[in-house]
Amino acid sequence: MSTTNDTARIHQRVAAADWPQLAEELDTYGCALTPRLLTPAQCARIAGLYGRDEQFRNTIDMARHRFGSGQYRYFTHDLPEPVAELRAALYPRLLTIARDWAERLGRPAPWPDSLEKWLAMCHEAGQDRSAQILLRYGPGDWNALHRDVFGDMLFPLQVVIGLDAYGTDYTGGEFLLVEQRPRAQSRGTTTVLQQGHGLIFTTRDRPVATKRGWSAGVMRHGVSTVRSGRRHALGLVFHDAA
Repeated sequence: MSTTNDTARIHQRVAAADWPQLAEELDTYGCALTPRLLTPAQCARIAGLYGRDEQFRNTIDMARHRFGSGQYRYFTHDLPEPVAELRAALYPRLLTIARDWAERLGRPAPWPDSLEKWLAMCHEAGQDRSAQILLRYGPGDWNALHRDVFGDMLFPLQVVIGLDAYGTDYTGGEFLLVEQRPRAQSRGTTTVLQQGHGLIFTTRDRPVATKRGWSAGVMRHGVSTVRSGRRHALGLVFHDAA
């Protein structure tokens, strides 16, 4: 499904992003939009995997579980090469931000330099199921506000990548991020997820400066109602599930 050149280009695109600027946006908003990481052809190939049962360990009907409306499928650990390479390329870039956030919040930073070692730690703790997902929404579908916390072993950042063209393949379906602010009304952010671009966002909270230092601003994410067409997205989580 991929070639050596495709793999190299994925790593080059991730490396070429303005990471200081992305870190600043994450500090301010809890999310940050990357440049294009996948070509339209790569996006189409990944979206086209949705019907291949052998690629996935489980399928979730969101309406059945009252998560919203639509479906998503969990990949097996045998990830398609572009998905595995994106995860490997992004982890060390996100790790720097994760460690900085942990220091500000006075939390442990258990994440090693190697993604493989971190996943091994997750598995040793009983979190040994793949958490990478492929999502599909049709007209009227949506995703309720939530956090992707699958156990005690948690990486504080994750990435969602748009696989279809906004305004052409679908309308509506904007990414939602809502911050619960202490003693104040919640603040919402909406993002249009363009094809091939990634949105980095917090798994559960972000550091918020206060008069007494730093506190954790609780955040949840979801997807607004799709008005027309079909919307696919790739969800990259950097810890495995219990």
